[in-house]
Amino acid sequence: MRRIGICCCAAILLACGKKGDQSALPDSSATVADTGMAAAAPAPAPAAPAPLSMADLQGKWKMRTMAEGSDSALVEYELDIGPSGSTLHLPKRPAIKTKSAVDGDSLVSDAGPYESVLRKGLKVTTHSVFRLENGKLVGTTVAHYATKGADSVKNLRSEGTRE
Repeated sequence: MRRIGICCCAAILLACGKKGDQSALPDSSATVADTGMAAAAPAPAPAAPAPLSMADLQGKWKMRTMAEGSDSALVEYELDIGPSGSTLHLPKRPAIKTKSAVDGDSLVSDAGPYESVLRKGLKVTTHSVFRLENGKLVGTTVAHYATKGADSVKNLRSEGTRE
C-alpha cells in the first residue's frame, strides 16, 4: 500500500514537472533589440497643482452653496479674502470673520458658530475647503448644526467667481 502511494506521488510530480509545448509562448530570453520594439515607458505622473497664497485669492468672491448633486443655490453670499483672512457676508446679516489659511493648493476656512441661514433658530459652524479651478473658487463645505440632541451634519458644495 505504501508503494502505491509513493508511485502515485512520483507520477504526479513527473507530470507536473514535464515541459509542454511552449512554442506559442514568447521567448523570455528575447531582448528588445531582437524584437525591434521599444519597451513601453510608464505614463508620467500628473503635475502637482501649483501651491496657492492668500495673495492669489485676495478680493471679493460671489459665492453660492448647493446641496451635493444639485445646481440649485441654497445660499448666496460674498466672501471677502484679504492678506491674512476672510470675511463672510451673508444677506441681511452682520459680517462673519472666518479663520482662513492656504494649505498647498487649497484655501481652508472655518466660520462660526453663527445663526444658520438654512436651519432657522440653529447655530452652525462651517468648515470649507476651496481650490482655484479655471478662475473659479470651487470646494466643499461641511456644516455642523448645534441641536439639542447629537450634532447634525450637512455636506454641501460651493463655488464662486471673483467680482
